[in-house]
Amino acid sequence: MTPDDLTAALTDRFGEAAQHTPPDAWQVETDKMRLIAIASSPLLKLMTPIMPIAEAQSFVTQMLEANFDQTQAARYAFHQNVVWGVSQFDFETLTLPVLKRAIDQLTDMKSQGAEVFFSRLMESQITQIITAAKLQGQSLEDTIKTLDRFYSEGIMGDMGEQAYQEKAMTAWRSQLERLWPTVDIDRA
Repeated sequence: MTPDDLTAALTDRFGEAAQHTPPDAWQVETDKMRLIAIASSPLLKLMTPIMPIAEAQSFVTQMLEANFDQTQAARYAFHQNVVWGVSQFDFETLTLPVLKRAIDQLTDMKSQGAEVFFSRLMESQITQIITAAKLQGQSLEDTIKTLDRFYSEGIMGDMGEQAYQEKAMTAWRSQLERLWPTVDIDRA
């Protein structure tokens, strides 16, 4: 791929949002994402800012694990207090289909933000609650009643209006019902 090929590919995909700063930098700025491409012979680096690193502190380990077995050609990277999605290629051998897949993957990483990591963290914590409840011999309904009581007493935080507590409890019930059968307790 040449710089002109890259300019054409980005313009075809993003229109006027794609800008080339000769000789070695490109930027795409849309309402959904910012994509930066930098050529530094022999490599082309594509990157997009995902979130401030302060928002990702709880998920850094999960992001590094995702780099190992989930992110394919893209990686999570940390620089200047920002979490970036980054892909790097040999510029001369880069093909248009590989470029398109990389852009798609970076776009997905940007749109997901920390949601996928937050969901896994919450699932892990809910599984711990289920494990503790089952070890104490509680049923699913007993566990839900305990959580509802904790909210009512302010132990789980001040929810303010009753409607917020009801929404929280609906979410808890849904997750507990979904995960309850998946947690086995071996009392051997």
